[in-house]
Amino acid sequence: MAKDPRETRIEDLPGPKSKEELEEMKMPYEEYCKAQFDPGNEFSKPQSLKGIRWMSTTMYIFTPHSVSNLAELGADVIKVEMPRMGDPMRHCAPFNETYLYPLHDSRPMTGTGMGYLNANPNEYHITMDYHLPELKEAFYSLVKMSDGLTECYRPGTFDRWSQSFRFLQEMNPRFIYVWGGGFGYGPKCFGGSYDILGQAHAGLASVTGMHEYMGGHATKHSNWCIDWYSGTQITFGILAAIHWRRKTGLGTMIEFSQVQAATRCLGYAAPLYGRFGVVRQRWGNWDTQLCAHGIILCGKSDYPDAENPQDRLEARYAMISAFQDEDWKELCAITGMKDLMDKYKSHNERAEGEAQIEIYAALEKWAEDKSRGEVVKICQDAGLLAEPVCNDREYYENDHWRERGTVRWMDDPIFGDVLQHGSYSAGLLSKTPRRLFWIWRPVGADNVKIYHELLGYPTSTIEEWYEKAWL
Repeated sequence: MAKDPRETRIEDLPGPKSKEELEEMKMPYEEYCKAQFDPGNEFSKPQSLKGIRWMSTTMYIFTPHSVSNLAELGADVIKVEMPRMGDPMRHCAPFNETYLYPLHDSRPMTGTGMGYLNANPNEYHITMDYHLPELKEAFYSLVKMSDGLTECYRPGTFDRWSQSFRFLQEMNPRFIYVWGGGFGYGPKCFGGSYDILGQAHAGLASVTGMHEYMGGHATKHSNWCIDWYSGTQITFGILAAIHWRRKTGLGTMIEFSQVQAATRCLGYAAPLYGRFGVVRQRWGNWDTQLCAHGIILCGKSDYPDAENPQDRLEARYAMISAFQDEDWKELCAITGMKDLMDKYKSHNERAEGEAQIEIYAALEKWAEDKSRGEVVKICQDAGLLAEPVCNDREYYENDHWRERGTVRWMDDPIFGDVLQHGSYSAGLLSKTPRRLFWIWRPVGADNVKIYHELLGYPTSTIEEWYEKAWL
């Protein structure tokens, strides 16, 4: 029935629709954000991916992380590990207990290192030697009941086992299949990859670190940043595939190259070479386009008497930004670098390589009798942007992140108190926030739940499979 144009409804008018909305609109922005995101009360809100079931036949970090993102948003994720072995990441440092490898159910609380943290939260853990013909029925049953699968084996491995996309889509046309690996199809199809290889082969390590004449070398990032970055990119693809399926009713295949993902971190490197033939070089702690805009070494630590050597010896770096002319003038005034102010009056002059070498050497000379905190305070008092380079402890104790709920303790149902920062720092959603139920689980912890309660196999069958090391 057509709407009567003479009728005016409050819901059609702009502005607040109730007294509550009016009060909300009057709130200062900070209070409004606190009320919207309400840190600590995530569990009282709906989950955006509730009802989605996903299979994860993954290992290490990058493919597991792509699926754990779904689990943090409410999907039921079933992590499938090889019997008696588990994900190899369980045996990675720090504090790995490799002498307990292979694993055994009699010691479920041991054998997993800290490196496994954060890559598989909220997932159910089962074991299955899924290339065995005897377990195909169980594997295919899960496929028929699931929305998708992520795997990271060498290309063609799942195809040889009759469980690649072209087989599984016949069983479940709505199925979304993700392959994540090193190079993807092409001449180097079967090349394996790790984070460091991805950083190296994609060219990322070539622009990280200092020039050799500055005492540096090409450097990999010490964290597995390409693993985490690649996993997040896969998650975007999965969410897009779910949206596509809502429109068409059909599943799809996602093929993802970890090495190729690292090239996206190179910014303008490829266009620079394509247009001018210039190969982008390393430029250390300074920005190639802005100056002053970088990290300098100060003479003294903020914690000279600390027991922790990272605090005592390494809390000496500060980031300073003063690239606009007025800020540059102020920086030269507070540091006494009048000669450099006269020499490099324009930003284009300051951004030249030779100028940057001279400018940052002068800044470090000025800071050699000062602590990191003193340098940051002097700059901030002058209205300049400056921050200390913080370590993990300082990040953990920072009031800003505490107020946002970014870093918090959780009571893991199996492993007890765990300090974690992953879930609640990865994009705040006011209506359907991420949340953390558990940080990890022992190998095969949910075999009974999945095989018996979900798939309906008798417990005697599960015990038989376990005795044969199929589970």
